[in-house]
Amino acid sequence: MWQRSTTCRVSLCAGLNIPAFACGSFASAGATMNGQNCCKDGHNCGPTRNLAANHNPVAAAVTSHRHQIVGKNRGEESLTKSGRAFSSTAPQINNKTYLWARYNEMKRLVHDLIPPGVCNLLNPSTIYANNEVNLEEVDIYGFDYDYTLALYSSALDEMIYNKAREFLVQHYKYPEGISKYNYIPNFATRGLHYDIQKGLLMKIDAFHYIQLGTVYRGLKPVPDDEVMKLYGGSNHVPLHQVSGFYGKGPKMKQFMDVFSIPEMTLLAAANDYFISNDIEYDPVHLYKDVSVRPHFSSFCGPFSFFIRSPEKYILRGDETYAVLHRLASHGKKLFLITNSPFSFVDKGMKYMVGKEWRDFFDVVIVQADKPHFFNDCLKPFRRLDSNGDLQWDRIKSLDKGQIYKQGNLVDFLKLTGWRGSKVFYFGDHLYSDLADLMLRHGWRTGAIVPELEVETKVVNTEQYAQSLTWLQALTGLLERMQMNRGPESKKVLQEWLKEREELRAVTKNLFNPHFGSIFRTCHNPTYFSRRLCRFSDLYMASISCLLNYDLSYTFYPRRTPLQHEAPLWMDQLCTGCMKTPFLEEMAHIR
Repeated sequence: MWQRSTTCRVSLCAGLNIPAFACGSFASAGATMNGQNCCKDGHNCGPTRNLAANHNPVAAAVTSHRHQIVGKNRGEESLTKSGRAFSSTAPQINNKTYLWARYNEMKRLVHDLIPPGVCNLLNPSTIYANNEVNLEEVDIYGFDYDYTLALYSSALDEMIYNKAREFLVQHYKYPEGISKYNYIPNFATRGLHYDIQKGLLMKIDAFHYIQLGTVYRGLKPVPDDEVMKLYGGSNHVPLHQVSGFYGKGPKMKQFMDVFSIPEMTLLAAANDYFISNDIEYDPVHLYKDVSVRPHFSSFCGPFSFFIRSPEKYILRGDETYAVLHRLASHGKKLFLITNSPFSFVDKGMKYMVGKEWRDFFDVVIVQADKPHFFNDCLKPFRRLDSNGDLQWDRIKSLDKGQIYKQGNLVDFLKLTGWRGSKVFYFGDHLYSDLADLMLRHGWRTGAIVPELEVETKVVNTEQYAQSLTWLQALTGLLERMQMNRGPESKKVLQEWLKEREELRAVTKNLFNPHFGSIFRTCHNPTYFSRRLCRFSDLYMASISCLLNYDLSYTFYPRRTPLQHEAPLWMDQLCTGCMKTPFLEEMAHIR
């Protein structure tokens, strides 16, 4: 039982970025480890084996000194009072030696806490819960199309970038030199903020602080001291600048959907061209010219290369079919609300699901103009005929087999009667797809986060587990030892702080060398992560994750400890040790 619990704690600390007392606080939490009792001050409290003393003579000396002090009664100590100073006959130990002994002791303890095979505990097909959800109560399932029903390859990102770059040069007459900038895969990540006036791309945490080291002007990082000067001596961005409800303040834009990655890359490339060639330009104009462009699907729709080769751009269509078939066969009602045009959706769905794909859906709505579809009642529904042409008849019902354009949620609710938590809607854009439904209408919401698959692979590596576990242990050591204020002690603490920054850089670069994980800025959640928790009941890498769970399954969120709470719950200690159930449907697909 102890061995299992220890393994679980490590998986929690190393895999989920949540401080576990096994990693950072053993020397100060009064815990017992491998027969060794630890007092709150880190001293040994009983006649148990000391891990550090067995391997290090300095630690052994420290341990011996501790036992000399602890083993004495007050009457046995010879204390001489001189004013307010006290002295003892016990040997004095150098603070520097003591600090490094604690450091080495903790490092060995962390090493012993990570058993072989601790990695690969997280399953990338897991569904994560922010809120308790019982699928048995859900009767209606709704979906966005792009990056929800249809997942795309990186080839589509490059195609979007190339077409947008061509549009910028040919339509807006930007310099031809920008055409020489090819697409850079994995440069940008979702959830970044862009300072429209300064032309800076950056990552901001949940508390509106810029993560230093992640600010880019063009394709080059901006030094930390320059960032501080640009923002008035602070790396904090005021609320009114960054926090419009849909991710856009007067000076900042947050890029929240996966399609924005090539857009961010093009902004960085164009900025880099102007700066490198010392050409004066207005970053505001550049932002508007890059951002105010047709939806990507209007680029793709007319192009024969997409029509001829959907397999080049669409991934895992058989999984989409499996999800829809399973839900429909269990009597669930399905609907589709997407901003993409019908011709584009029809081409993709025929490739993934088959010519009769509309038979799965009770309602299909295209070019919905989300998020406005969810928050106003101005646009009426229009029906499209089989050729995709608009019809003029008044819409009195939403019928199966028909295709509708635009409309609004108020009329949708009136015509369908689908309300409240019996409706579950899935989408990839936290603002356009999920925010209004969660906050204003009480629908259940599921966020599709394709990046989870890649980030889970990183979290499952031994390098990440070791780096993060030691990072948290070192942070705990700094917290406990910071009251040592002597000159030599301060030098030691500065060395530790330097190592801590190096460890942070290592863990960041494992995800993305420019911006790190989309979920964390060092120890804080990102602004994206905060919105993910706020606007989604569940989140997952793809809708195919639903195939891992029975349709009467209840998702329970982890009781994550608050800062003033101890992580003593068994679900907190052992989450991550058990694999997700792997149902037959999924086994046939992958």
